[in-house]
Amino acid sequence: MVIAIGDTVPSTTLVKATSNGPDKIEGKDFFAGKRVALFSVPGAFTPTCSAKHLPGFIEKAAELKAKGIDEIACTAVNDAFVLAAWAKASDAGDTVTMLADGNGDFVKALGLTMDGSGFGMGTRGQRFSMVVNDGTVEQLNVEAPGEFKASSAETLLGQL
Repeated sequence: MVIAIGDTVPSTTLVKATSNGPDKIEGKDFFAGKRVALFSVPGAFTPTCSAKHLPGFIEKAAELKAKGIDEIACTAVNDAFVLAAWAKASDAGDTVTMLADGNGDFVKALGLTMDGSGFGMGTRGQRFSMVVNDGTVEQLNVEAPGEFKASSAETLLGQL
């Protein structure tokens, strides 16, 4: 079953990439008591993710926060070390919290996996964005395969 607006985000363990290394965090704890703009990419360092998706959220961070977003987070089926390197290479700084979903447990629980085996990537998360308000999905934008529009920072900003 695919998660929907009004649903509670399932609690799985994510790994937060920090300057001190990987830090395990329960999803229910991460999303509790705040409004989070979360976006998912099929993979760090992949073309659309690096050229458009992450940079869009970095560029629109101040506008998102002005509209009531407390934190911006990115998740991918990559390990925390890869996400930390991607954040550094993208000059994300502290603007975007990187949440590693190394085994894909989070996207499986959301019902938002995709088969990237044709590209040698295995099971990954679909490209999507959502607003999670105190653990509840407030907005949800899932991309059609191969597209990039619905999950952009601009689209999410327009929904706030």
